[in-house]
Amino acid sequence: MRPAIHLAKEVGTRLGLREVLLGCLSLAWGALPLGAQSRAPDAAVAELLAADRAFAAASARTTMLDGLVAMMADDVIVPAAGRGLVAGRAAVRAESARDTLAPTTRAEWAPVRGGISADARHGFTFGVLTLHRADGSVVPGKYLAYWVKGADGWRVAAYKRTRRPEGPFAPERAPALPPALVAPTGDAAAVAAHRATLMQAERDFAADAQVMGIKAAFAKHGSADAMNLGGPANADFVIGADAIAALVAQGVPEGTSHVDWGPDTALVASSGDLGITFGYITPNAAPPGGGAKPRIPFFTIWRRAGPGAPWRYVAE
Repeated sequence: MRPAIHLAKEVGTRLGLREVLLGCLSLAWGALPLGAQSRAPDAAVAELLAADRAFAAASARTTMLDGLVAMMADDVIVPAAGRGLVAGRAAVRAESARDTLAPTTRAEWAPVRGGISADARHGFTFGVLTLHRADGSVVPGKYLAYWVKGADGWRVAAYKRTRRPEGPFAPERAPALPPALVAPTGDAAAVAAHRATLMQAERDFAADAQVMGIKAAFAKHGSADAMNLGGPANADFVIGADAIAALVAQGVPEGTSHVDWGPDTALVASSGDLGITFGYITPNAAPPGGGAKPRIPFFTIWRRAGPGAPWRYVAE
């Protein structure tokens, strides 16, 4: 940090306080030159949201299967109830086709919020979705997508959707932005280290739930702007760690957890500030009549202020 502080003193007479602070933070993170980056996070998330909207516009002109699969990466992962974590575009398409109405259904959607990693290579969006059935019926829904930018542009690496009851919702929310952009790194060891801390954050989250209870754990490990897709009664997204904690703890005795979970794998941005964990949830109680406990697939999107800062879930 010492070089960044010296630079701040040297340029402080020529730049405003905001620009000086951004310059220090950019150097601390290994960012590109200050003048080129002061507005770059806004532009990066705008590019991601534009990609989401473009895929939505294309989907409105074709079937749901074609529209959704077109935006997915080859190694996309989708949690499917009773089927586990479905991996790969072909497998996801086959799983979606199990809905006999899918081949004649159209899907259109609109994002209400986006977030971006500091290296501008990972991001997430969530929004509202509408399915148009061939019989004229309409099924409203919500979705959450995790994106990775590669040679072909932005593609979805993880995706889930749920039904949405009729009711009002906030049409737009402020994006989740890093303080500055940094150059992507190809340092595999550094990325692996970030991934390890993210996996441990998920394990610590689950462990805390068993000790302090699921409500307290969700309040502790979530960010103030965290999002949950909500339940069958939530027309809008549930926002904030405390609100999410109250939602997931409904009907659960105080200080206890009815479920346990853990990560199987994870993706993380090279900047180490945005990532996603994939795993399974299991009930703590044995199923009636014995037998194996069900395994419910999940993914959680995490964000932190920078390498070394604590991870907090931001969307699930």
